[in-house]
Amino acid sequence: MSTFGALNTAYRGLTAAQQGMNVAGQNIANAATEGYTRQRVEQSSLAAPARGLFSGGPLQAGQGVSVDAIARLGSSFLDGSVRSAGAQAGYASVRSSALQGIEGVLQEPGENGISTALQGFWSAWQAAANQPSEDGPKGLLLNAANSVTDKISSAYQALDAQWSRTRAQASDSVDAVNAAAAQVASYNTTIRSTVAAGGSANELIDARAKLTEKIASLAGGTVREQPDGTVDVLVGGNALVTGGSVRTLALSGSSSDRMGSPVQLEWTDRSGVAVPVDGGEIAGALSVLAPAATPPSTPGSGGAIAEAAENYNNLAVALATAVNKVHQDGVTGTGATRINFFTVSGTGPAALNIKGPANTADVALKGASGGALDTSIADEISQLGTGPASPDKVWSGIVTSIGVQSRGAQQHESLTAAAQASALTGRASQASVSLDEENVSLLANQHAYQAAARVMTAVDEALDVLINRTGLVGR
Repeated sequence: MSTFGALNTAYRGLTAAQQGMNVAGQNIANAATEGYTRQRVEQSSLAAPARGLFSGGPLQAGQGVSVDAIARLGSSFLDGSVRSAGAQAGYASVRSSALQGIEGVLQEPGENGISTALQGFWSAWQAAANQPSEDGPKGLLLNAANSVTDKISSAYQALDAQWSRTRAQASDSVDAVNAAAAQVASYNTTIRSTVAAGGSANELIDARAKLTEKIASLAGGTVREQPDGTVDVLVGGNALVTGGSVRTLALSGSSSDRMGSPVQLEWTDRSGVAVPVDGGEIAGALSVLAPAATPPSTPGSGGAIAEAAENYNNLAVALATAVNKVHQDGVTGTGATRINFFTVSGTGPAALNIKGPANTADVALKGASGGALDTSIADEISQLGTGPASPDKVWSGIVTSIGVQSRGAQQHESLTAAAQASALTGRASQASVSLDEENVSLLANQHAYQAAARVMTAVDEALDVLINRTGLVGR
């Protein structure tokens, strides 16, 4: 190697060390930055010039070091694990939240629950039987009946409101997926041009990775990396993002009426064709927004909210049927017979249409063949809460079923959250910045820089002697 070649070798060493210090500084500066993946300088040694067949002279050393790339120390496998765990956690979180909301509507156990109202209703019949000639106990009976029907109807309306909120949140999630997909496509275009020009796109890749994780948590998307630095994002097996191109998603179906057309996720350019999402918050929302199973099957096979609302309808029908069956055998204060105590009017949901008598004269306490003080009808109705197929048993079964589903959803949420935390920890161990490691790298590159500078100084001094002092001897 010539003397001037040694200068070039020293310069390359300075450049490589400087680049190493720059990268270490970048890592240290972003140690607390969310989503940042640590980087390292990739370098290789430059071989000595090739010797010709007839060339002579001494063997030569290499020509220094080459900075080949600034590597992003991420792992596609670990990134995929984080996205998969995030999709499952998003799905479980939405279902758990919805079922806990349904549990909150039940208000069981508690003084404001339907169980307490039913007990008060049966007790009111017994109180009316104890004082058949008084209007006061009958008035309290009507109040107890109205309390039961009001709680059934208000709970049903609360479920409708929860359905509407969940539908709106699902729509917002779809909008968020579309916005993130557009950003991913934009990053793809920038990254592809940067990589093609020989630049470093590590920070852009980090930003894009955060967006793909967001898409996965919302819609369960998968990611495929391409050789040109871009990624394809797939939802339901079809491409959401391909290079710089993006497709959009939309929610179809009723936007406010739970009894309207079913809600489903579709491609905007393929209306009517459902996208089969199996993970993410949108899939969780669709599972609870679905209609109730028809015909009724095992609990939880249909939409959680619709099935809970249908349970209130079943309770209203069971209560009206049980009470009316006995009440029709009695005689009201006006002498009327075959009168229903509860009416379920209209063609809408029974939970909203169940009503009690308007006045005490429509209450039958005695049987058709009983005397003036007969209260056999009131006594029999007061015992309806203890039968094996009583409205109380129906309600108890509803509460138990919803409680079991909610508990299972909460356990699933806990498991998926733990899996997500484990995936994030595993990736962090690979990709996060260690300040101790970066300090060692910084010191190593600092000493390398000083040593390369010393080499350059030594070569410079040797050249100074060769150029300015050769030939002085003998003058």
